[in-house]
Amino acid sequence: MPEPTVTSAASAASATAVPAPSAAPLTGLRVLDLATLFAGPLAATMLGDFGAEVIKVEHPTRPDPSRGHGPSKDGVGLWWKLLGRNKHTITLDLSKPAGRTTLLRLAATADVVVENFRPGTLEKWDLGWDELSAVNPRLVLTRVTGFGQFGPYARRPGFGTLAEAMSGFAAMTGEPDAPPTLPPFGLADSIAALATAYAVMTALAARERTGQGQVVDMAIIEPILTVLGPQPLWYDQLGHVQPRTGNRSQNNAPRNTYRTADGTWVAVSTSAQSVAERVMRLVGRPELIDEPWFATGAGRARHCDVLDAAVGGWIARHSRADVLAAFEKAEAAVAPVQDVRDVMSDPQYRALDTVTTVDDPELGPLRMQNVLFRLSATPGAIRWAGRPHGADTEEVLTGLGLTPADVKELREEGVV
Repeated sequence: MPEPTVTSAASAASATAVPAPSAAPLTGLRVLDLATLFAGPLAATMLGDFGAEVIKVEHPTRPDPSRGHGPSKDGVGLWWKLLGRNKHTITLDLSKPAGRTTLLRLAATADVVVENFRPGTLEKWDLGWDELSAVNPRLVLTRVTGFGQFGPYARRPGFGTLAEAMSGFAAMTGEPDAPPTLPPFGLADSIAALATAYAVMTALAARERTGQGQVVDMAIIEPILTVLGPQPLWYDQLGHVQPRTGNRSQNNAPRNTYRTADGTWVAVSTSAQSVAERVMRLVGRPELIDEPWFATGAGRARHCDVLDAAVGGWIARHSRADVLAAFEKAEAAVAPVQDVRDVMSDPQYRALDTVTTVDDPELGPLRMQNVLFRLSATPGAIRWAGRPHGADTEEVLTGLGLTPADVKELREEGVV
């Protein structure tokens, strides 16, 4: 299938043009993306970034809601340009018999299906695992839902916000005397997307040995719990419940954000003992290093008021540029607190080409996050940004063997 447009380099390491699809590591893999908002589609995007042919299947009259999320330009949703990149877009009403038949024909040619309907929805349409695996025993059916395919909450509507609340993330985030804090972006969905892409690749690796596909059951409430660390273990063994501590840590100090003399902010971390000692010397308080409690991260955390006063007081007397330069010279860990304006001009991000430019036929040059990582021999690439709703329907379906007349009839029936 021809690519709609060619975009900028996939990585600074490869440095030149977008690699030919044959060079990408997932070339030859076909993924059907039936999912919406946001974990499932983002997982499919990650696969597409490394060469998989991703076919985005949307309802003919109800497109993926991400097309309307957030700001738009000239009536075109910008979030979709990121989430829909490297995907061919078709429309199909799976609830109609002809839509079911067409989806089964597509599934017979696919390696992976990603869906996030409530449990039982595909089965209601006779498109469950039994039917899909019957037409393609090698298929990996990836089911991404809020709560998983079974259990007392399975059929509830589930979103990342609920996972952020249920997992313990919100309970430990925020200031001690303030309400629990939710992230202002799709944190749980994004973590679940990473986990889903990993799960798909794991299932495909198993298929190489067994020749058989299988079902991936991804519950959005689970990956975020994993990245929160040993919370269940601490509670199980010690009855310990991590409280809200704001920017401070119970495991080390100084660890906080500090305001500079010119009104900006920096973040300091001292997870390593040697770094904590360097920071104290830098801010003119080397005598604190000799305190018995300074020898451990937990001991320092119990004296965070003293350490924050020392570090914060020194930083408050210097500009951000001077703070960063002094910390770098002392080999102490510091970073500016940046908003997106700073990110776009940050020299390290620029060196990595983390935010790259994509040529889009609808909106012209776009700057968006690049692929997740760099491979030296078979790099990923952004081949095109999100395509218009249903842009590739006829090409994909005729590629299955349908004639233009067949596609026209499906359109007249409201199937596509």
